[in-house]
Amino acid sequence: MTLQANSRLVRPLWGNMKSFFMLGVLLLIMPMANPAGEPAPQRDGRFHNQASLPQDGVLKKLRIGLKYLFLRKPPETRPAAAISVQPMTRQQVLDAPDHSLWRLGHSTVLLKLRGRFFITDPVFAERASPVQWAGPLRFHAPPLALDDLPPLAAVILSHDHFDHLDEQAIRVLASRAERFLAPLGVGDLLIEWGVPAAKVTQLDWWQESEVGGVRFVATPAQHFSGRGLFDSNRTLWASWVVIDEQLRIFFSGDTGYFDGFAQIGERYGPFDLTLIETGAYNLAWPNVHMQPEQSLQAHLDLQGRWMLPIHNGTFALSMHRWQEPFERIVALAAAAHVRLSTPQMGERVSLDSPHEGQNWWQPRPVRGRSRGAERSVAAR
Repeated sequence: MTLQANSRLVRPLWGNMKSFFMLGVLLLIMPMANPAGEPAPQRDGRFHNQASLPQDGVLKKLRIGLKYLFLRKPPETRPAAAISVQPMTRQQVLDAPDHSLWRLGHSTVLLKLRGRFFITDPVFAERASPVQWAGPLRFHAPPLALDDLPPLAAVILSHDHFDHLDEQAIRVLASRAERFLAPLGVGDLLIEWGVPAAKVTQLDWWQESEVGGVRFVATPAQHFSGRGLFDSNRTLWASWVVIDEQLRIFFSGDTGYFDGFAQIGERYGPFDLTLIETGAYNLAWPNVHMQPEQSLQAHLDLQGRWMLPIHNGTFALSMHRWQEPFERIVALAAAAHVRLSTPQMGERVSLDSPHEGQNWWQPRPVRGRSRGAERSVAAR
């Protein structure tokens, strides 16, 4: 057979190999549907919750925004001085063992799984606000600066609200993170802000994607979205299930209490650790944020082993004392015999063997809550 004939045979074979290779790459980055769950309801170009909830008009949103985000709150809603954190260095994080977790503030959590790093809702801005000259101011500096983050395998986003989606942080991470996993529509914002479209995976409820052998499932939440007065619910909101072989973690994002927790627990539980919203609650918005009693019940519905309360300790987004979410959930967990971890911002938690932590929000923190101390708190 001549060399020319060989060339004619090899060319189509190489073309087929390239096609199969590209198909494999696309399958790796595309979300995988889970037929066990229903997608998020959509009507008239807007997303909806599983349950029908009252819808706020533009004027009510404006009143809520002015009252809770921009007008002066009672002094006890924030610490009298910046709270202390455990400073972190990039090298400490790189040297940390696998299955490590750090709270960096509010709902920003850094995870180390399979030797790689993942971060949830990275917010490093001084204010959780559309502008940086007004709005809720941070209680503390992040224990690890944005520029000191380790290389990120993926950024995991729950929804588009300002205390969860920090535009400037996303712009910085656009070139530093390998992947961005987001609910439907949120990824479009990321692309507008400079994240390459090839890095962005947008998921509906019950869809999943894999990054470096770690599975991420976008699961339902009961909330809403919007960054202005007229874009309500144009993007989706979600909670997340994280699966690394036998290790299972739940990240609530923002949510009210709903039947979906039991549904997620049945399909993906039990969870080794649940990261549950516990803070910024208010009787004015009972359907979209949880009281601590509901946060605890969500953990139980999910069949969680350890609970770590998030969405607290960084911004004053409601009218309760800033320490109140911690005090209430400690008492509730003690009464229900639930294992609760309350690490200081920047304190490492082992996902294989979490620890209680200390009551760092108190004037004189006590390391390792004793059962007697828990009972005395519960009795108050």
